[in-house]
Amino acid sequence: MPSYHPPIRDMQFLLHEVFGAVATLKGLPAHADTDADTLNAVLEEGGKFASQVTAPLNLSGDAEGCTLDQQSHEVRAPQGFKQAYQQYVAGGWPSLSCDPAYGGQGLPLVLNQCIYEMLNSANQAWTMYPGLSHGAYEALHAHGTPAQKATYLPRLTSGEWTGTMCLTEPHCGTDLGLLRSKAEPIPDGAAEASFRLTGEKIFISAGEHDLAANIVHLVLARLPDAPAGSKGISLFVVPKFLVNADGSLGDRNRIFCSGLEHKMGIHGNATCQMRLDGAVGTLVGAPHKGLAAMFVMMNAARLGVGTQSLGLTEVAYQNAVAYARDRIQMRSLSGTKAPTLAADPIIVHPDVRKMLLTARAYAEGGRAMLMFTALQLDVLVSSADEQEKKEADDTVALLTPIIKAFITDNGWTATSACLQVFGGHGYVHGSGMEQFVRDARINMIYEGTNTIQSLDLLGRKVLGDNGAKLKRFGQRIAEFVDEEGVNEAMQEFINPLADLGDKLTKLTTEIGMKAFGNADEVGAAAVDYLRVVGHLCFAYFWARMAKIALDQQGSGDPLYTAKLATARFYYAKLLPETASLIRSARSGVASLMAMDESLF
Repeated sequence: MPSYHPPIRDMQFLLHEVFGAVATLKGLPAHADTDADTLNAVLEEGGKFASQVTAPLNLSGDAEGCTLDQQSHEVRAPQGFKQAYQQYVAGGWPSLSCDPAYGGQGLPLVLNQCIYEMLNSANQAWTMYPGLSHGAYEALHAHGTPAQKATYLPRLTSGEWTGTMCLTEPHCGTDLGLLRSKAEPIPDGAAEASFRLTGEKIFISAGEHDLAANIVHLVLARLPDAPAGSKGISLFVVPKFLVNADGSLGDRNRIFCSGLEHKMGIHGNATCQMRLDGAVGTLVGAPHKGLAAMFVMMNAARLGVGTQSLGLTEVAYQNAVAYARDRIQMRSLSGTKAPTLAADPIIVHPDVRKMLLTARAYAEGGRAMLMFTALQLDVLVSSADEQEKKEADDTVALLTPIIKAFITDNGWTATSACLQVFGGHGYVHGSGMEQFVRDARINMIYEGTNTIQSLDLLGRKVLGDNGAKLKRFGQRIAEFVDEEGVNEAMQEFINPLADLGDKLTKLTTEIGMKAFGNADEVGAAAVDYLRVVGHLCFAYFWARMAKIALDQQGSGDPLYTAKLATARFYYAKLLPETASLIRSARSGVASLMAMDESLF
């Protein structure tokens, strides 16, 4: 059975030494009283909950899965999931970063990010239940009516109720302009701005379960006068149980789970087919503007999916290291390393180390990138300076598709490598490794496939504003390069970082020029391009971490020694991937489109 040890020390290293989070947070009115002791204490308790309560349910939850009662349409989560959720609510964890106006604790989003990483390492399937609720909270907090906020936000904040997002339909996935679900106004005299919704939704994570008393569904549908395409989509809040005026639960609403998906991974989470048969809902935001409102939840989910793969990368790495230290096979090529044993531990073999260090570098690089982004979200939400908010907004917009795609691609690579370390033992269920691989695979698909994220980055976030967002983030890197350019000890990091920045600038210009003549050039280059930008981001964060590690080498703390060794590995073995990616991106669309469709 796999184990999990929360990486508290590494989180503290990033929070306090690399990003100076407390100083940033103290400059925000909402977090002026923030202190390091509070952040550290919450991290410690969150780590205990993840490792002691939800992690032990991961393997059994995967084996048991969820159960649907076809008569009642009720879903039962795996054994222990409901009790763990009750502990989660009792501990106040759902309210951690929520608005105090609705019962929240008002703690920083960067702290919430750390908690969710640990929860995802411990049990991704379980964590999706409260994770989706937080997204529903964000969407209603931003776009809900006063009545909707009063009804739903306190209960989503407390965790008494959970939330979902109901987007996908059998005939449409990412292309939501094709959706057919309908919303008909209820005649005057009924509840204010109420509608009856009909339609079919699929792939709805946590769409039905027994963890909470009510489920708040955010549903996309079309009003009778809706224009075609994505400009005709509206957003509705549709509760599982209708809510009475006094806040108590009323009749069962006509939104049901009609089937559970039998899927590759995340078996412990109920992925539901949902049927709306005249379900009552209320409009969120303006008519036909549902995508704008839903994008609050969708963007939060995309960052959340990156966190899921970060969590899996970390826990897979931890277990692979433990196995590699104990498993003996063959002798080291350079001579016996464990003479008292019949063979050497496999951790002495170069390729095993390469697999382990790949996972470690991707985990620690991803943690840095997600923590930095969460801190930018705190600035965006809480700063009193409009220019500061605008810059934070642009940074988050740029990094969101990279986090979703780059970190989940890396998670698939890392979990697969860690399974390989286990050999045949990794392929069987009891080790837990094959579950990490299966769970990691969905993260590259849902919340917009990684190709969609790549098109969003290159087409919208870079070419769409003539590179303004990318240039602004690049200025951060340039300033760091200028500061450390005279530091001899940093040259092994600064020179490759600066070189990649120059190459990316040239690549961006070249693709932009080609796209004027043929828009398919964007589609041909986008996936390679995103990985290049992802590596630029990781190289920047690894250089910042290496700077601290170099400064603290004499402290005797092994964290700095390991951090510096991992940074050097990343620059030597992983960053060079950008050379082939750039070459592939530059090769253009011709070879992709030359063959006639009939020949495929």
